[in-house]
Amino acid sequence: QVQLVESGGGSVQTGGSLRLSCAASGITYSTYNMGWFRQASGKEREGVAAFGTFGNVGYANSVKGRFTISTDSAKNTVYLQMDSLKPEDTAMYYCAARIGWGYSLSASDYNYWGQGTQVTVSS
Repeated sequence: QVQLVESGGGSVQTGGSLRLSCAASGITYSTYNMGWFRQASGKEREGVAAFGTFGNVGYANSVKGRFTISTDSAKNTVYLQMDSLKPEDTAMYYCAARIGWGYSLSASDYNYWGQGTQVTVSS
């Protein structure tokens, strides 16, 4: 049974940092590509950062230079380091797993999802 469990969300002020973690179980970690998504209240889910098959990564333009995706394969865990946070980063953040070549920031490409962790950035 595939399980993705996010942690690390919270409330911070503008300019602050958070590191999200996503622990994966029930999947062959090297087979799946992992990504982070977010969904703000009343908005569609959007891709934030993702790994591709050969370790290449992609970021949404809105987070480039501020967010960094990384992984610890020994722990089957993927991270999202978020720096210089802005109020518009406020959202529920989800990690997801997919099988496929290249990275994808499209939610429809992903097979498995976590329950999410809330990030709130105040001005």
